[in-house]
Amino acid sequence: MKKRILSGAFLLILAFSISSSFLSCESMDSSLKGNLAGTGAGILAGALGADSDTAARIAQGVSKGVATFDESKKAADSLTPENEYYLGRAVAANIAAKYNIYSNAALQTYLDKICNTLVINSPNPDIYKGYHVAILDTMEINAFATPGGHIFVTRGLIACASNEDALASVIAHEIAHIQLRHALTSIRNARYVNAAVSGALAGIGEGVGGNAKELASVMSDSVNEVITTLVVNGFSKAQELEADATALSLLAGAGYQPSGIVEMLQSLKQKQQGSQGFGKTHPSPDERIANVNRNMGKYTVADTRVFRVSRYNSAVPK
Repeated sequence: MKKRILSGAFLLILAFSISSSFLSCESMDSSLKGNLAGTGAGILAGALGADSDTAARIAQGVSKGVATFDESKKAADSLTPENEYYLGRAVAANIAAKYNIYSNAALQTYLDKICNTLVINSPNPDIYKGYHVAILDTMEINAFATPGGHIFVTRGLIACASNEDALASVIAHEIAHIQLRHALTSIRNARYVNAAVSGALAGIGEGVGGNAKELASVMSDSVNEVITTLVVNGFSKAQELEADATALSLLAGAGYQPSGIVEMLQSLKQKQQGSQGFGKTHPSPDERIANVNRNMGKYTVADTRVFRVSRYNSAVPK
């Protein structure tokens, strides 16, 4: 039997002091170009450990530059689950610094249960420290997934869902990004890619002591790149469409109607015009709906939506 792996507590990503916070999305590009010392050198330094050989391996012949997609994918494949988690936690801490976390126990528990249902029935239910959901207290329409299992959904996006299956499709899409490791392949920092492939990042989170200054610098730059992808630029169109196709499988595997994703996208099409964030970081709903419809025929699921109506109505604020 697969174990229950989702923790409802999300406080672990807030346990670190944060010395830099984000500006609005419009001004975030220039903010992200700065040195994220609060994230890399501040948050991570206490959790990184590297001996002199490791530090030398990072510095030796590793000039700043841009890695190719294939090189970034190789680096992603070389990371351990612990590496992913600690990188993702630093990214999540920055997102949590921009927005307040919405406190609603019933809604939080409800989203945790939806996430749990999806991941338990997914190909990769067990990840380092599990999957975590947090609600961002903003009416912006958006959602983010960091490496290592951190999922953020805004109140504005939740308000776009008209039923549980549509809401589950949002979480399934973010789980898909995590399981497909999309955020990791967005990192083009050549120093990070070199360090990942050579194994120089293996000490993340172990706190073994030593001089971690160079490693923290590498991680800071990489955290910067992931945040820029998630919040400013978005994933590539191919990655977004791949996440939608994977979300269909996750929904069907958990007994949800795969058509819930079409309902959600149709709602977003109506509501996202003029909204901040979502339209900048995702392909158009029409393109995504066409892609989903091409894959919908692969899945046949009994329609059990009537049994989910009351719990949706009880948990989601109107």
